[in-house]
Amino acid sequence: MKSLAPPLRLVLLKVDGQTYALHLEAVDRVLHMAAITPLPGAPDVVEGVINIQGEVLAIVSIRRRLGLPRRSVTAADSLVVAHAGTRRIAIIAESVLGVAECGAGAVVGCDDIGHGIRHIEGVVKTSDGLVLIQDLERFFSAEEAQSLDMALERA
Repeated sequence: MKSLAPPLRLVLLKVDGQTYALHLEAVDRVLHMAAITPLPGAPDVVEGVINIQGEVLAIVSIRRRLGLPRRSVTAADSLVVAHAGTRRIAIIAESVLGVAECGAGAVVGCDDIGHGIRHIEGVVKTSDGLVLIQDLERFFSAEEAQSLDMALERA
């Protein structure tokens, strides 16, 4: 008998009207927006940093990662605290929609769609449209990770 893969559990969030997803196991919690402190020398994808219970976290923008027009952060935005490799980050979301499940077979890998989208793991089609699953393991390039480390050390 063939064993079925467990369903993927995804945290859904909206950025610029598009739905994105993060693997639930990578997400620690969702917070209300807080004041962001600029971080000179950080990669462009980093909006700044915040201090959460003594831990300084980089605030990153999917909007900047995808080259979308800049938008001011508002008090209505949320921060999704998640693991990106060994680093904890907070991702700006215009809204967090909740948790959804889908079969692993429903995900179309980005290699099947096109090359050059290294931070998108795959796409899932839902009744509301396409959901882009972020690959947090590859969210930062090696150069960006090094630049962020150096900026955090200087701060």
